[in-house]
Amino acid sequence: MRVEIKLYASLARYMPELEGGDVMQGMEVEEGTTIGELLESLNVPADVVKLIFLNGTHASTERVLHDGDRLGVFPPVAGG
Repeated sequence: MRVEIKLYASLARYMPELEGGDVMQGMEVEEGTTIGELLESLNVPADVVKLIFLNGTHASTERVLHDGDRLGVFPPVAGG
């Protein structure tokens, strides 16, 4: 199944690149894959993930992904 994933800010470095330098946005994953398993497969350290949105709604790493899901992952950010 295919899901769309976007890693924001400092997490973007964990996204595999396609030829030509494009950052991959769509990924094929096995049925039953959780958000945590997907992030682990990308070598994203759990301690650098602050917010996860699945289809625009806050989600945890235990959520199972489904075909066509859209995933956004954010690190802790500060500003002023």
